Amino acid sequence: MRLVIQRVLQAEVQVNENTVGKINKGLLVFVGAGHEDSREVADKYLKKLLGLRIFEDENGKTNLSLKDVNGELLMVSQFTLYANCKKGNRPSFIEAGEPHMAEELYEYMIQEAKKSVPVVEHGIFGADMKVSLINDGPFTIILDEKIL
Repeated sequence: MRLVIQRVLQAEVQVNENTVGKINKGLLVFVGAGHEDSREVADKYLKKLLGLRIFEDENGKTNLSLKDVNGELLMVSQFTLYANCKKGNRPSFIEAGEPHMAEELYEYMIQEAKKSVPVVEHGIFGADMKVSLINDGPFTIILDEKIL
């Protein structure tokens, strides 16, 4: 699994010029599932994501989690996080999870996040999405199997 996490002041995802997800202060998370991922792996990543202390406290230190700041969450599926560019100039995506499995994990993560985050918005799996954001910092973190 791979997550690209961006701390944002606001973010929005559109499909066919219609807004399908929009948040204010919180985290925009791009989610990519690999072919060996499972619900157990998704749980591990979600726990880490929701526990990340990347919001500033009253002293300007990154010491607060999403919950601590009443932040919102926008999750967007992105299989291209598994692009392999080692050979040639055309990325290979053979390491990405099969669409049915990846969609199931993506939907599972959204439902699990809703159990602890009051506002969870999301994109549409497999759709051509337009994502806009105001990155706060900027502050971007990548979580993958090398780190977690």
